[in-house]
Amino acid sequence: MKHLLTAAVLAIALPLAAMAEDKPKLTVYTYDSFVSEWGPAPAVEEAFEAVCDCDLDFVAAGDGAALLGRVKLEGKRSDADIVLGLDANLVAKARESGLFAPHGQDLPENGVPGGWEDDTFIPYDWGYFAFVYDKTRTENPPTSFDDLLNAPDDVTIVIQDPRTSTPGLGLLLWVKHVYGDEADEVWEKLAPRIVTVTKGWWEAYSAFLEGEATMALSYTTSPAYHVIAEEDDTKAAAAFEDGHYMQVEVAAKLANSDAPDLADEFLAFMAGEEFQTIIPTTNWMYPAYPAGDLPDAFGDLAEPEKSLIFKPEDTPEIREAALAEWLDALSK
Repeated sequence: MKHLLTAAVLAIALPLAAMAEDKPKLTVYTYDSFVSEWGPAPAVEEAFEAVCDCDLDFVAAGDGAALLGRVKLEGKRSDADIVLGLDANLVAKARESGLFAPHGQDLPENGVPGGWEDDTFIPYDWGYFAFVYDKTRTENPPTSFDDLLNAPDDVTIVIQDPRTSTPGLGLLLWVKHVYGDEADEVWEKLAPRIVTVTKGWWEAYSAFLEGEATMALSYTTSPAYHVIAEEDDTKAAAAFEDGHYMQVEVAAKLANSDAPDLADEFLAFMAGEEFQTIIPTTNWMYPAYPAGDLPDAFGDLAEPEKSLIFKPEDTPEIREAALAEWLDALSK
């Protein structure tokens, strides 16, 4: 009887396995937090597979800047069909690689502040960088970069490496936007407050949550996570009078994709309401396209007085100068 049952199970399982293998596969490279159990990937995978009759495979490839590095290293041999998780500051470098193809999509009007138009890179969310603090530990958060520079010595921060992390790069450009040629002096003053520089966003934010620093470089939207997911209203973003640097996150298909039609289908799905409604309470950013009403907690978030961003085409040159200043300041 045991052998008969085994044979019956195999008779059912083998055809099912064959059917699964026959499904087309779409491979999406993205950053680590996107594929976490609390990130968007599980819900996006379930929603897209329900309409595509395919196997959607998300592959974590480090933080945003590291993501571009991996794709460039793999070149035309990459298994990726789509890269999701670059941002406006990396678009010029990504385009320069020649690895990405025009999307050819007829997209709805996006809600990115200042607008977004690009024939290759499609936005899927946006937000503002900010230093997040704990209200139970910090009564008087800084209200500007100057305020932070002149704060008591025990006010400390954790940040991310601009060579591997999009928030880290965002901070680099934020300082450069506010201070211009004086950015090097700012980094020299800021350096003693930096407890650690992490490879990615999650490592830095975890260090802050564990009490290793007064503040972490994150987003103005980060406190919404704590309110909605944890019923904790003790976290807040320090509103800076200087303005806040904006991040626009984008996705694009690889020119060498083995499944270009499926990649196009995913990009269209990404700009649709079903995908976009997943973003606010999983990636904790603002959706790039219409997604209905945002959760109430988003209405209580800090709203920057000024929105700062460099043009994507100008970023590579600015980044090189800013990175040299940052490395020099932190090496002293």
